Amino acid sequence: MKFLLLLSLVAFCWAQYDPHTYYGRSAFVHLFEWRWVDIAKECERYLGPNGFGGVQVSPPNENLVVESPSRPWWERYQPISYKICSRSGNEDEFKDMVNRCNNVGVRIYVDAVINHMCGVTAEAGQSSTCGSYFNPSNRDFPGVPYSGFDFNDAKCTTDSGDIESYADAAQVRNCRLSGLLDLALDTDYVRTMVADYMNHLIDIGVAGFRLDASKHMWPEDIKAILDKLNNLNTQWFDEGSRPFIFQEVIDLGGEAVSSSEYFGNGRVTEFKYGAKLGNVMRKLDGEKMAYLKNWGEGWGFMPSDRALVFVDNHDNQRGHGAGGSSILTFWDARLYKMAVGFMLAHPYGFTRVMSSYYWPRYFQDGSDINNWFGPPNDNGATKEVTINSDSTCGNGWICEHRWRQIRNMVAFRNVVSTQPFANWWDNDSNQVAFGRGNKGFIVFNNDDWDLSTTLQTGLPAGTYCDVISGDKIDGNCTGTKVYVDSNGNAQFFISSSAEDPFIAIHTESKI
Repeated sequence: MKFLLLLSLVAFCWAQYDPHTYYGRSAFVHLFEWRWVDIAKECERYLGPNGFGGVQVSPPNENLVVESPSRPWWERYQPISYKICSRSGNEDEFKDMVNRCNNVGVRIYVDAVINHMCGVTAEAGQSSTCGSYFNPSNRDFPGVPYSGFDFNDAKCTTDSGDIESYADAAQVRNCRLSGLLDLALDTDYVRTMVADYMNHLIDIGVAGFRLDASKHMWPEDIKAILDKLNNLNTQWFDEGSRPFIFQEVIDLGGEAVSSSEYFGNGRVTEFKYGAKLGNVMRKLDGEKMAYLKNWGEGWGFMPSDRALVFVDNHDNQRGHGAGGSSILTFWDARLYKMAVGFMLAHPYGFTRVMSSYYWPRYFQDGSDINNWFGPPNDNGATKEVTINSDSTCGNGWICEHRWRQIRNMVAFRNVVSTQPFANWWDNDSNQVAFGRGNKGFIVFNNDDWDLSTTLQTGLPAGTYCDVISGDKIDGNCTGTKVYVDSNGNAQFFISSSAEDPFIAIHTESKI
């Protein structure tokens, strides 16, 4: 009896780190600013069939409508209430999406904005996505309801009321982030209101949450909220399953708040991952791909079983957040595909793929100040995600997750997910290769000269389709073939001028 109790306690303690992906699925995608009706369709027509484990969706709750600049992406991060009502759709559409995605084994992770409400400078009665009245100057949000008792104004010690120094943990957690009204999460009432919102989403069928701005909340306050959450809906999840939690904590070092403080609550976003990988791929500061041999904890990252990793996210691809000019995005397509390929092949962390939309990047003077642009829209109404005949997206949606190279690397990760890192090779520069046990092998050439060499793949003998240059279709390859001999060796050639200078093979691509 004691042994069974111990096992149940261990399972419960680890529960918040489990993304609850369908068996054999090991990566998810952020469909940034997509409508619920489009996500439902994408789960059924693409994500489920191609082995994606889940979707991070934009905040579903009522938010401030910002008319100047015209409906920016960041208005979604200024809550007015916890009603499910945003430019992505209403509650019925949200429920339909969750049902349809779960039914094809694709989990939904909600971006939960629970640290704050809207900005203090918003005007009383300004438009919101559900039409709820609010008055920020009086801290009056009747749609929740919140009042002046529910904010941290009295706890903040700065003259402005905003965070003025990131060297002071109390400021970071008790004062306003960019003027956003900071909730008093140390009170049971606010904790209950937040938990009620999250429980409503859990009961609908979501699998977990990204906790926005976790760095600006005390870890013990987050834990108190998580302790109030329901178990997941047993229509799709095992009895007793707990919500998957990943916390946004930007920690590049040198500040008062550390990622490790949040490990007890769930996984944490490892922002150093994309920043350092971008440096390596861009060959900045003397970095080389050969140095990636001990990638992960060896680079000073958090433990793999606590890490949520990504090449870019909705913040830093616009120059916000962390990483600066080293961050790779769809604007740098050649290097970006290599970086995402490396991430999906490597065993470190739980991986998230970004799916973006276009915005006008530069003005004629070369300045880049258009990073506020919201999703493709007609007079504020978000445009449908249309699908072109070649499987790419139209209507201004980029859909990196639909790029063949990225889609096939998600499949690669699924095939090799239980396999150890193996058979590392490098040329002391920017040509590297590694395997995952006896299931997969990947080779990169980020040098300015061709790669031509024989490597030990660890794979069974046979002919394999390179899943970067093409697909395996009807028992044949639409791209390059790789021949592995009886000793597991294969000859690789990658031109330095190739559109995609990397090759990946796995046991499911064998013909």
